[in-house]
Amino acid sequence: MAQITEVAPDLFRLTTFLAPFNLQFSQFLVRDEQPLLFHTGPRALFAEVKEAVASLIDVRTLRWIGFSHFEADECGSLPDWQQVAPQADAVCSLVGKMVSVDDCLALRPAKGMADGEVLQTGRYRFQFLATPHVPHCWESGLLFEETHRTLLCSDLFHQAGNGEPLTHSDVVGRCREVLMEYQQGPLANYMPYCTLTGPTLARLAALQPKTLATMHGSVYAGDGAQALRDLAHVFREVLGGGATMTTSSPS
Repeated sequence: MAQITEVAPDLFRLTTFLAPFNLQFSQFLVRDEQPLLFHTGPRALFAEVKEAVASLIDVRTLRWIGFSHFEADECGSLPDWQQVAPQADAVCSLVGKMVSVDDCLALRPAKGMADGEVLQTGRYRFQFLATPHVPHCWESGLLFEETHRTLLCSDLFHQAGNGEPLTHSDVVGRCREVLMEYQQGPLANYMPYCTLTGPTLARLAALQPKTLATMHGSVYAGDGAQALRDLAHVFREVLGGGATMTTSSPS
């Protein structure tokens, strides 16, 4: 079963470490009136993740299945989840719904969210943030929980290894190490650097998150705004060749 850690009130990190990849894969369950699972995990991990979810809620009551973009670890087991949770609908960007999710993945039409739209699960409100190409993919988007200021940030702050579930220490340095390593092999440029990168990270920093819930690696608790500004510097250095790009902030 995946390792379970409550990283914020009613927010549970469900994590499996895959040694061949030296990488943790985390899903996040929000226990509320309308339970939300953010990231499904790849299909190979479905049984382990389902067991973890079942220890926290009745799986059949799962209402929302959210993810950032179209990728196996983000949404690969969506059909499996929708089969065991008959009321569960996918939550993704409007672009994701239109170009991929409804046609070739979801068993039922997804809830396609526009930038700034709010999903309320009961006690908690999640603002949807359209973040095209951040971390990657045209349809990318993130969720920000407004009460405890948690950013469900997908691949941002990606870290290697089997680290601690929650840390108050530096995660930006760990992320830089991964990016530097990846740039030397077949996974180079898995996060694009473009005119949207800097402004999008600045917009996320302006939310002043207190918790950064990343898929790969330790969740960070602390000054999320500064961490995002530091991450922008790392992206510019490692992925952008030190280039300075200016553009208007995404709406």
